[in-house]
Amino acid sequence: MIDHVGFSVSDYPRAKAFYEKAFGPLGYVLIREEQQNQNDAPAAGFGPVGKPEFWIGGEGGLNNPVHVAIRAKDRAAVDAFYQAAMAAGGRDNGAPGIRAHYHPSYYAAFVLDADGNNIEAVCHAPA
Repeated sequence: MIDHVGFSVSDYPRAKAFYEKAFGPLGYVLIREEQQNQNDAPAAGFGPVGKPEFWIGGEGGLNNPVHVAIRAKDRAAVDAFYQAAMAAGGRDNGAPGIRAHYHPSYYAAFVLDADGNNIEAVCHAPA
């Protein structure tokens, strides 16, 4: 079981603002922001109240993008994530809909952040 995931971004303030807006519909909020000292890059931890599960760091962008899927409580949350992420500057990588090739109830949306990371919101519950 994964406890948390994290990766570097090329523009920390822009990425932090994007994730604050995009994750709101999924119940993820900025829980903690850290910087060990003035020479270290900042880091932001997002998650459900009390537990940062998704971290970004300002060390600089990665050579290859990552894919992270966040579980949504229902299909409406997937839709709201997609709209919020697009409004926050994300790029479409798959509008909300059924992905039957995964399983018949797999409802997801995919958005690319400014670094090209593929961020997915997914609901596995039937309609």
